[in-house]
This record gives sequence, C-alpha cells and structure tokens, in this order.
Amino acid sequence: MKTHVVIMAGGVGSRLYPLSTPQHPKQFCDLLECGKTMIQLTWERFLRVDPEAEFWVVTSADYGHFVREQLPSVAEDHILLEPAARNTAPCIAYASTKIAAASAEPGNIVVTPADAYVPDYDAFAATMQAALAFTAARDALVCVGIAPTRPDTGYGYIHAPAAIDDVVKVESFKEKPDLATAERYLASGGYFWNAGIFVWNSAAILAELHTYAPSICAVMDRLAPTFGTPGERAALEELFPTCEKISIDYAVMEKSDKVHMIPGRWEWSDLGSFAALTQITGKDYSAEYFSK
Repeated sequence: MKTHVVIMAGGVGSRLYPLSTPQHPKQFCDLLECGKTMIQLTWERFLRVDPEAEFWVVTSADYGHFVREQLPSVAEDHILLEPAARNTAPCIAYASTKIAAASAEPGNIVVTPADAYVPDYDAFAATMQAALAFTAARDALVCVGIAPTRPDTGYGYIHAPAAIDDVVKVESFKEKPDLATAERYLASGGYFWNAGIFVWNSAAILAELHTYAPSICAVMDRLAPTFGTPGERAALEELFPTCEKISIDYAVMEKSDKVHMIPGRWEWSDLGSFAALTQITGKDYSAEYFSK
C-alpha cells in the first residue's frame, strides 16, 4: 500500500514569539541551529520511514513560498494552501480527500506536525513502519503516544494501559490536565502524551470523518469535483472557511471505536516553549529575546 505523508505546517508558533512570528513561524525556522529547518527535519525523518512515500504539506496560503523554498522536491499540487485556519480536522479531511481522489486504490496516510523534535530516526522509523503495517491490513486509526517523563499540563493524554510496544486499543483520550491530575496519571501508569502523529488508511479515516464530522465532509464533497481544475482555488477559498473549526481529536478520535495507539519509545518534544527549546539546545534565550 502506498504511503502518503501529510505534514501539517499551518501554525504560527505563538509560544515561541519573537523567535517564531506569524510572518516566519517556527516550522520554517532552524530552531536547533543545525542548518535545517524543522519542516526539513520532519521530511528527512519520514524519508527514513519510507523512501518511496509521497509527501503532502498543508499550510497557510501565506506560507506556500516557505514550503517551495525549503522542500523543493514536494510537487506543487501536493502543497495544499488553506485560505483560513480551521484546526486539524478540516486540514486532515482536505488532505485525505485529495489523496483519495488522486489514486484508485486506498493508501496509507501518516499525518504529522511539521515541528516535532525526534533525534533517533531509526527508532522512529521502526515505530512508524509497525503502525503502517497495522493500518494497511485493518480498518483502524492509530495515534502515537509518548511515555511521559514528568507531570506536564501542556499535553493531552492517551489512556492505553495495555500498551507495551505493540499497537493496542485506546481506552480514552484526556484533555490537558491540571497539575494534580497530571501527577496522578504519571503515578498510575498507562497514560501517554498525545504526540499528534496519526496513521490510518484513506478509506478508514474518510469513513470515520463522514460518520463523526459530516458537515466537514459535506464541504469536501462539494470541493472534490474541482480538484485539478482551474476553479479549484476559487472553490477552496469559498468553501474551506465554512468548515467547523475543530481538532481531529475532538471531531473523531474521542468518538471513534476504531482508535489504537502505538508507543513511541524515543526522545520527543513538540518544542512548544522556550523551556522545551532550552532543554534540547542548552541555550539561554532570555538574553537574546527578553532582556530589557
């Protein structure tokens, strides 16, 4: 089954302001000062998963030029430019509908943020390959869970107490907790940070979207006949902003009975704060960005 990697790259990275700005958000910055931007590192990491994968990038219409400059090998028609930010459910519905329209056969889809830090490419690839093998043969939605190292209140949690290393059914999703609840999760075990990385085949995710997010799918059904035509952009600008603004977690993952999780046993960070960035780089950003 063909692998499609969908990189979500539309955020503004507001928690890292002024290092990340709406004009130049963190996914297009060299945060690690390694000569590569975060989206370039994400692309490179997924090449290790499947060198034959097709890459798609969903981003703001304002950021298309960054994608073309930084990922020149991504086909122009695989750069999907959102005219308005509508959160991850419309983003994923749009990309999945485009992928399904482009192929007569269902494909495996990985959806990933553009800006995560994962230094161990080989361990990451092994996890993702196992998830892809699982979804290629099953009508299932798989998310990646990270074993928490501290009672962090900044992440959503996945409750999957049976998880060891294989794919297992998820018992429930938990919203970002207060500190006492996060401490209880850590002490009890069986709770994982939600990394925001998802794996499924195109038929499975579109079926669940039609079941649990029918209004979004109705927009996609109106949009699909314009794919590949001169009128596609105008239709997208008219229809996409009418989608409900909702995350894939709320729209589908918390409702579906087909949700599974695979644990990621590798170092991971969403680099969502200066504290997280300092932990990785060892650099003190206060003098550069916050001194008076």
